[in-house]
Amino acid sequence: MLPDKTDHGLTDRKFAPARQEAAFTETKVPVTPQTAHPAYKLAFRDTDFLSREELRPLRFQLELMKPEMLLDQAGVGSTLVVYGSARIPPPEAAQTALEGAHDLPDDQRVIVENLARKAKYYGEAYKLARIASEKSLIEDGKRQFVVTSGGGPSIMEAANRGASEAGAESIGLNIVLPHEQAPNPFVTPYLSFQFHYFALRKMHFLLRARAVAVFPGGFGTFDEFFELLTLIQTGKMKPIPVLLFGREFWTRVVNFEALAEEGVISRADLDLFRWCETAEEAWAHICAFYEIEA
Repeated sequence: MLPDKTDHGLTDRKFAPARQEAAFTETKVPVTPQTAHPAYKLAFRDTDFLSREELRPLRFQLELMKPEMLLDQAGVGSTLVVYGSARIPPPEAAQTALEGAHDLPDDQRVIVENLARKAKYYGEAYKLARIASEKSLIEDGKRQFVVTSGGGPSIMEAANRGASEAGAESIGLNIVLPHEQAPNPFVTPYLSFQFHYFALRKMHFLLRARAVAVFPGGFGTFDEFFELLTLIQTGKMKPIPVLLFGREFWTRVVNFEALAEEGVISRADLDLFRWCETAEEAWAHICAFYEIEA
């Protein structure tokens, strides 16, 4: 029997890493009509090839794997996801907006006033993210309830800002859109991801989610919120705390009671989410759900 500490090189890598092999093509290959043609490019470095219609399944796989691998590498165990509008102003901007709305037509002034009235939720999203981040829960060697947002402005910015100002890292899941869209400055750079496919982005929102806070928002927030409820309702996902902020807003734009009365959902489905108005109330519910000391 060989000594335990003898190294015979049996586990050494025998092939050069892909990055090293790719570098060979840049430094050692002569320039000829053949090597200059796109057909000669290594497939994994040929973005035109990877963007072909036939390779959509591969792009799906890459967009699933890249964030998953990097989040695992970063030691992220679970997340606290924050959904909400990209249009609600922070409190410091709400007053300025109101002052500038006096001379607007009535319909436009009402919109400014409605958005300004919801500015308080920027503060609540900030506080909830800060509370969760300051708790610094570690389980199984990984960080729990890492704050995650869509990476954009408004409610999303508030969540990432709350985590950042608590000295914690946070995740941003941005999406490529026709109009300009960039990560807010409070997302941790190495946890800032960009998606082409909405479906893969939504999957990553929920793969590690152990609680979701939903603030007033538009079509995107509705989409994410109702898909989450559907997953829990149908048993595809185990129940988690779903914290719905802004009862006045939500009951005005969605008649939940009518859905139950019409029989298209059961009345028990109305218990899939919890009404909240403050960050403290939301965090207390999360702690009670998981039997964590608040």
